[in-house]
Amino acid sequence: MPHQFPSLDADVLVIGGGLGGVAAALAVCRGGRRAILTEETDWLGGQLTSQAVPPDEHPWVEQFGVTASYRAVRDGIRDYYRRAYPLRPEAVADPWLNPGAGRVSKLCHEPRAAVAVLEQLLAPYRAAGLLTVLTGAVPVAVQMDGPRCTGVTIAEGAGGTIQLTGGYVLDATETGDLLELGDVEHVIGAESRAEHDEPHAPEEAAPLNQQGITFCFAVSHHEGEDHTIQRPEMYDFWRAYAPEFWTGPLLSLNAPDPRTLEAGDRNFVPNPDGDPLDVGADQSADAGDKELWGFRRILARGLHADGTFDSDICLVNWPLNDYWLTPIVGVDESTRRRALHEAKQLSLSVLYWLQTEVPRPDGGRGYPGLRIRPDVTGTHDGLAKAPYVREARRIRAVTTVVEQDVAADVIGTDGRTRYADSVGIGSYRIDLHPSTGGDHYIDVPSVPFEIPLGALVPVRVDNLLPAGKNIGTTHITNGCYRLHPVEWNIGEVAGELAVHCLEQELHPRDVQADPELFAPFARRLESHGVERHWPEVRSY
Repeated sequence: MPHQFPSLDADVLVIGGGLGGVAAALAVCRGGRRAILTEETDWLGGQLTSQAVPPDEHPWVEQFGVTASYRAVRDGIRDYYRRAYPLRPEAVADPWLNPGAGRVSKLCHEPRAAVAVLEQLLAPYRAAGLLTVLTGAVPVAVQMDGPRCTGVTIAEGAGGTIQLTGGYVLDATETGDLLELGDVEHVIGAESRAEHDEPHAPEEAAPLNQQGITFCFAVSHHEGEDHTIQRPEMYDFWRAYAPEFWTGPLLSLNAPDPRTLEAGDRNFVPNPDGDPLDVGADQSADAGDKELWGFRRILARGLHADGTFDSDICLVNWPLNDYWLTPIVGVDESTRRRALHEAKQLSLSVLYWLQTEVPRPDGGRGYPGLRIRPDVTGTHDGLAKAPYVREARRIRAVTTVVEQDVAADVIGTDGRTRYADSVGIGSYRIDLHPSTGGDHYIDVPSVPFEIPLGALVPVRVDNLLPAGKNIGTTHITNGCYRLHPVEWNIGEVAGELAVHCLEQELHPRDVQADPELFAPFARRLESHGVERHWPEVRSY
């Protein structure tokens, strides 16, 4: 029978255990304050773990451009493989070890490796009693008293609810759920061109025009074996689906290039030969997405002692399994559930097509030896625990970052938008996937950017702050502010801001608006390894 738990209290509530939420919780506890961190799944880490997406990062990530704590995560993942896996001596010695030798990232790896590292970083604070982690916890209500959030109600797996209270509340959910529940001013979908005069914005606002989601999954290949799954219930639909703006059927090795929209062929051959140590991963030089097996490979058998693994492991997050028929934000629960079901069916249909119909170089069809890996994703069906969500609700903020602030064709390849209240940096192309409003890819070169504190400060609310993809960006600029290291930076700053305001008895809006109040906060960030400004680098 459902039961009501007593209220739990902390200095800071962090609702959502993705990268932003974990970074926020670490920052709060590092400051000696108590935090409660909640997560809907049983894995912390969001897009890096429960969504199973290898990190999307800029070309300079090994030298600069991320916070010190994010670098600790990256170093920890490499150390995890060096300690636990039978790597070749050359791989052990490689300071820039890429465990999967994937082309999308300099650090492709299995989701469980990141789970282990994040848990290790949090462990001392849990042992000290500073951090309480609640998994399987979904926010269902937000209590507000004017501009202040007074509590969050969480539903937990047993059917009961937990009332949480804290001095600050950080929304690190994947879709900005607290903004809706607390009636905090926010935006969803695409703003109209009239609102910010962005070149790629539509003429009319379209709240239900949101980037597609993806249910990622992992596969290995075992020649001579048959791991063909049961034919998915929606396979006939997805097999025939050919969007008007596409280059033919979605389930095909021919797909548009995201940057040029021109049709191009992809290659799919499991377990290709070649030394994985020779694989480079620099999307500024080569997008690397034409060879699908190696693009998001997360375990490379050739990095290990002979005979350890009989297959690589490949993470499937391709144009083929992006789902954009129905949005999941701003719709009723039944519509949301239907969209998630259809997205799962698409990914399972992609797998079935690969097992039975994909053209092989030898003229045959299908690779029945492809085996979906539920052990890699930690689920029963082999799909990721959660969909890869690219776009959330976004707060109405003191500062809104717009396309003109970051697009290279507007600001110039050497241009920069500099903020006196910068609290971090990032770099990625403006990368928007096909959307629920029927938009094609929008892929625009961008310049290295700063994160203004004003983008984390709501226009009205005092103590509820964004800590992920829900900051003051637009539908367009979210496309470059949504990636792994930027989300971490945002969460870390939100946690530091909450602690700073508790210590100094300040409001976030005052810290942002007053240079004399901002200066000590900036020094605080810098002392913890938050880079606030870029060195001289070029756009890509």
